[in-house]
Amino acid sequence: MIQNIRKRLTPGLAVASVVALVSALSSSALKADAVTDWNRIAGDAIVDARLGPLPADRVLAIMHAAVYEAVNAITKRYPSDKSGLKAPPGASVDAAVAAVNRIVLSELVPSRKPAVEAAYEAALTKVSDGAAKTDGILVGEKAARGILSRRANDGIATGETYRPHTSPGVYVPTVIPEAPHWLQITPWLMTSASQFRPAPPPRLNSDVWARDYNEVKALGGKNSRQRTAEQTDIARFWEEVMPPIYHGIVRSVADVPGRETTRNARLFAAVTQATNDALIAVFDAKYHYGFWRPVTAIRNGDIDGNDRTERDPSWLPFIDTPMHPEYPCAHCIISGAVGAVLEAEVGAEPMPLLTTVSQAAGGTSRSWTRIEDITREVANARIYDGVHYRSSAEVGTAMGKQIGELAVKKYLQPLK
Repeated sequence: MIQNIRKRLTPGLAVASVVALVSALSSSALKADAVTDWNRIAGDAIVDARLGPLPADRVLAIMHAAVYEAVNAITKRYPSDKSGLKAPPGASVDAAVAAVNRIVLSELVPSRKPAVEAAYEAALTKVSDGAAKTDGILVGEKAARGILSRRANDGIATGETYRPHTSPGVYVPTVIPEAPHWLQITPWLMTSASQFRPAPPPRLNSDVWARDYNEVKALGGKNSRQRTAEQTDIARFWEEVMPPIYHGIVRSVADVPGRETTRNARLFAAVTQATNDALIAVFDAKYHYGFWRPVTAIRNGDIDGNDRTERDPSWLPFIDTPMHPEYPCAHCIISGAVGAVLEAEVGAEPMPLLTTVSQAAGGTSRSWTRIEDITREVANARIYDGVHYRSSAEVGTAMGKQIGELAVKKYLQPLK
C-alpha cells in the first residue's frame, strides 16, 4: 500500500509548511544522531554546489565510508576492515563524524567550504572540551584522509573524452553526452564495471519492443491524454535525480528511535557504496549498448522494422531527455540497490513509514510502507516521464538489487 503525502509549499503557507515538514518527516531534534545530521548537511552541500548526480553520489560514498570507519573504530561494534584505524578509549563519536565531514566536504565540494566550516564549528560546540573531543577529531581526520587517499586514483581524474559520431564536415548536435567516462571509475563492491552487464535490449522486431514503444508513447508524451493526474504527479516527483531523494528514504529507517549510531553509519556506507557502484554499472551498460531514447525511436518509428510501431514525427517526452543512452534505467538501478540494502537492514523488524521529498516537484513529499512500492513507482515514473521503456526499467531494477546484495554481504551480515 502506498500512502502519499503531498505538501506543495505555496508562498502563503511556506513557513508553516516547512515547520510541519521538518517536524513530521525528520524530527531531527528528537531522533537524529550525528550520522543522519551530517547526511542532511552533506546533501544540502552537494545540491547547493550544483554538483551533478554522479559526482554527488561519489562524494557521499567517500564521506559515509570514512564516517563508518571512524565511528566503528571508536565503538568497535562491528569487525573492522583492513584499514587499521585505531581510536583511543572514550573518543567522541560526534566529534569524529564532524571531522570526517569537514575534511571530505571541504576537499571535494570546495565551493561550500564556508558553510561546512560553520556546521563543523556548530557541531563541536555541542561536544564538551577535553580528551574525548580531541581524540574524536583526530580519529575522524585520519579516517577521512585515509579514504580520500584510497579513492584519489579511482578514475575520476581521467575525464571524459567522448568522440561524437559524424563524418567529416557533417553537422551533428553539439551537446556532449553525460558521463561517458563514468564506467572507468573504480567500484567499491563490484569486481568490474561490467560485472552485472545485462543482456541486450529487446530486438526491434519483437513483441516486447512494440509493447514498450507503445506504452511510453501513450503515457510519456508531453501532452499525453492517457496519463492520469496521479501518474503526472509521480512523474514530476521522480524527475529529481540528486542523491538526497533516496537518502530521505534511508533516514526513515535510520531515524527510528533506539537505533545505535554505528549501525546508522554502517547503513549509509552500504547504501552509498551500492548506489555508487550502481551508477558505474549502469553507465557501462548504457554506453556498451547505446540504445535509443523514446524521443528518437518514436520520431523514427517507421524505420525500426516493426509494423506495430507507428511513427509520430513531433512526439516529445514529458520531461527533458537525459543526455546519455537509454538502456538500462539509471533511476531504477539506484532504487533497486537502495531497496535491497534497506530490506536486509530491516529484516524481520516492522518497516517504518518511508518518506522523502522531491525538490524537482517543489518540495512535495511522498510516503510508502513497502520497499517494493518505491521500486515499482520509480520504474513507472520513468515511463510516465517519457524517457525509458518498461524492459529497461525492469532490467535496471534487477541490476540494482544484485549490486545491493554485494553491499549487504560486505556490511550487513549478522554478527557471529
